[in-house]
Amino acid sequence: MLTKIPLLILTEIEEIRLRMNRPVLLVTADRHFTIDIGGKISENLLEGYIISAEDMQKVLHKISQSSIYAWEEEFRRGYITITGGHRIGLTGRVVLDKGLIKSMKEISGLNFRIAREITGVSDKILPYLISKNKQIMHTLLVSPPQCGKTTLLRDIIRQISTGIPHLSFRGVNVGLVDERSELAGVYEGTPQFDIGLRTDVLDGCPKAQGMIMLIRSMSPQVIATDEIGTTEDICAIEEVLNAGISLVTTVHGKDINDLRMRPNLRRVIEQRYFNKIIVLSRSLGVGTIENIFDGTTLKPVLTKPIRGKAG
Repeated sequence: MLTKIPLLILTEIEEIRLRMNRPVLLVTADRHFTIDIGGKISENLLEGYIISAEDMQKVLHKISQSSIYAWEEEFRRGYITITGGHRIGLTGRVVLDKGLIKSMKEISGLNFRIAREITGVSDKILPYLISKNKQIMHTLLVSPPQCGKTTLLRDIIRQISTGIPHLSFRGVNVGLVDERSELAGVYEGTPQFDIGLRTDVLDGCPKAQGMIMLIRSMSPQVIATDEIGTTEDICAIEEVLNAGISLVTTVHGKDINDLRMRPNLRRVIEQRYFNKIIVLSRSLGVGTIENIFDGTTLKPVLTKPIRGKAG
């Protein structure tokens, strides 16, 4: 059925959502489609193929390689990473043990998030992130959901790790804490994405613990991670900065004022932890660099947004 999707739509799909007793949903940047058993595409969701309990079980057995119990840890986390770096989100009945999530059963929803590696998306901003003495500045990417921050961060990591000849930047050791397996897309121990020649990955590791582990064991010059926000994250960030290691990370948010509404992130902004703050949007398409702010003065660096390569 899915093999009959027109190429024009197929190349734009960001998510494929399967929900029990509801139609298949194909999600692009700005439209939702469904598909019937014959492969006909429609924006009328009532015309779509309805996912049955049997369908759901078949898909689960396929993605878990017929051994669901072997994937119990992934089910506990709520997602599975498969070959190619694609991630499948899970919903269903959560099983608790002493108040903590033990596993998930009776799976009723799957969200296939299509991973696409786009190189070169950080080309236009890298000159702003490298100091005169060729050090990577502490950098925070601020982005609403689905604005390309993971793709941008991955490309920054790739380039600063491998080296950027036209900027006379030789490349540095990067320690990557990939808690949700989105940046490196590690599958069976192998990164599915190009994350550079000098990058070491802690896959599936909580950010705060991972940052401390990297400081103690891997001598990174840069630590990168995704989606900070907890008190533990902020404490670990302070350890990174005190160790003289550059930090490149992200946070969900609309702009700097949005971050100030959250106590932990307000602390990060007001104490000037970052040299550069980059705000993303979709104003000119996915991956738009809405502005770059000086982390000390909080004054904008750009006079107009930069269209992203992904947009």
